[in-house]
Order: sequence, then structure tokens, then C-alpha cells
Amino acid sequence: MKRNLILRRLTRVLLALGIAVPCVAAQSARAARDARPLVVSPEQDDAVQRGLEWLASQQIRTGPERGSWPAKIGYKLNEDYRVTAEDVGHVGVTSLACMAYLAGGNLPGRGTWGAEVERGLSYVLSCANDDGYITRNGTRMYSHAFATLFLAEIYGMTHRDDVRRKLQRAIDFIVDTQNEEGGWRYVPFAPDSDMSIVVCQVLALRAARNIGIRVPRATIDRAARYIVDSAIQEPTRPTFRSSLLADEIGAFHYQRGVYSRSSFPLTAAGVTALHGVGIYSDEKIGRGLDYLRTHLEAFNHDYGRIGHYFFWYGHYYGVQAMYTAGSSYDRNYWEPYFEEVRATLLNLQDGDGSWPNRVGPGPAFSTAMAVLILEIPYRYLPIFQR
Repeated sequence: MKRNLILRRLTRVLLALGIAVPCVAAQSARAARDARPLVVSPEQDDAVQRGLEWLASQQIRTGPERGSWPAKIGYKLNEDYRVTAEDVGHVGVTSLACMAYLAGGNLPGRGTWGAEVERGLSYVLSCANDDGYITRNGTRMYSHAFATLFLAEIYGMTHRDDVRRKLQRAIDFIVDTQNEEGGWRYVPFAPDSDMSIVVCQVLALRAARNIGIRVPRATIDRAARYIVDSAIQEPTRPTFRSSLLADEIGAFHYQRGVYSRSSFPLTAAGVTALHGVGIYSDEKIGRGLDYLRTHLEAFNHDYGRIGHYFFWYGHYYGVQAMYTAGSSYDRNYWEPYFEEVRATLLNLQDGDGSWPNRVGPGPAFSTAMAVLILEIPYRYLPIFQR
């Protein structure tokens, strides 16, 4: 049944791309030779399809925000979320929702949800300013990075000139706003940095560079130094979150320096960011992966029940970190992690197909994130491929 499910999904994306279906056999053979095979269950596939259906029902179809997904625009404040605009078009959430459709085998105007992707792409392109900053309704650098990543994935699949022009300007904006630390912050040109923002920009840069967009090597090198310096490699003095930091070895700081906090999401971001800058075998990765394994159950318990935004971005990066690692450092990181996360997500899904987000931008954000997490074994989205 699992093999038939994979073949069915491969057929869907190949048809969307206009490729003859007999190519499925070759694609399947290549997947079979992978040492870390696809892991797709019927329940997982059903959850993905219901999530995509719910997202389609929420897309704005008319007016100036046509093509977007409405959400709460705001920013993180400790463990809360400060809202600055309610239920307006959110370019970051729209980009994540569209990537969920891409990861399910759809393209603009092609596939089951091709119309939704086309509308979403038009909205994102309309949010790109002349200086390259992709923003609307007060969204900030998180959303710019997600939008840039989405455009990179679109351009890699379609080679549309209108997408390339705005993608290059968006990348140039990321390059220009990198600060002296080598990182980025919530708003452009901030002098300080944090890991949750750095990883977003790094993945956008990586995706763009993979498809031939101009990205200076110096930008990547400076970001790599910031990420490496943010890893906790030895016990440090206590913070407000922990009396002993011996068990924090392998984690990543929120901001560079021993006084900054660490967490599961930040560590997932740190490991994924290292992969994004081309570092795959550093001991910091192995220690970070071990930290994620050790803290997975507690993290799900603390944040999964309410669908906190920490939960969603933690697993969005966690699933990428574990998938890329696969079986390395003499351990099988990927399958045990994904099986537990998948079970958690299947239990959290609401009856209408959405996932909860009681602290954060709202259910369009969490549903897009959940679908993306569940879709990574499909390997349709280039950024999710090893």
C-alpha cells in the first residue's frame, strides 16, 4: 500500500509538470535506491489533503488582498505574540501556504490546487517593493524570508522571468541588510541578530543560490560564522530558564553569547542553518541532533497542545534537520523523529482539516506549517531534498 501511495503522488506531480507518466518508474527506482526511504502512510496523506482543502477555503478571492491568506500580523514578545494587525493579508503566511501546495505537487495554474498557487504568487509579487523588501500590512523580516524562499522555489520550477527579477532584488535586500554580526533581526538593518531570523534568511539564500541567483559567498561565510558561534559546546553559567546548563550542550543560543537563552526551536534552527550554509559533518550538528532527540517529548508536551508558534517553527526546522541528517553519526535520527512528530500532528488536526495556533498568527500559519512538515517525505519541494 505504501508503494502504491508513493506512486500515486509521484504521478500527480509529474502530470502537473507535464511529464509523461511512464517516468514514474524511473523516479520510483531512484527513490528505492536511497538509503533512507520515503515514509508515507495513508493517514498522513489524508491529513495533508484535508489541510490543503482547508487552506483553499480560507484564501481571499476578491479585493486588494486577493490571493492572500488572512492572519494576525505581529511579533514575538517573550513567549507571547503581540498583534499589530488583525486578519489581514499576511505575505509570510501566504508564502508558507503556497509552499505547502508546491510540496504537494502543484504549480501555478497546474495541479489540483494550481489556481490557489497562482493567486498566491500574484499577491506575493505585488508585495515586493522597489528596494527588494517583500512586505505588506506591517510584516517584517520573517515574512520577507519566507516570501523569498517561495519565489526561489517557484523560479526553480517554472523559470518565469517576472519571478526571477523580483527574486534577485529580494536576495539583494537580504545581502544588504546583513549586519556586522553576520546575521539579521526582525526589522531591516538592525545591529543585532537572532537565530530564528538568521535561519529564515539562510534558507532563502541557499534556495536562490541553488537555482543560479546571485548570492555573494562572503554573505554565506559571515552567516556561517554567526551560526557556529551560537552553538553551546560546554556548560555555561545559569540563565533564568535553567539552573544547570550541562544538559544544554548541543543547543543553540537565541542570540550569540553565553547569556542568551536556548531552546528546542532555536537548536532545530541552528542545525538547519548549518546545513543551509553547507556544513554537514561538524560535531556541532551531531550534538544539536542529540539535543533535539533528548528534548523532543518535553517540547511536544509543553507547546504542542495549544499549537504555540514555538511548536510550529520548531518542527518546521526540526524535520528538515533530521531529514537531512538521516542516519549519521552512527544513529538513525530521521525515522524515529518523524514517526513521533507525525503521530503528534495527526492527533492535533481538527475536524475541519486545520491545525490549532492559539499563540501566533493563527490557523492558516499552523496549517501551512503542519502540511509542510508532513510533506517532507514526498520530496517534491527542492529545499526539502537531500
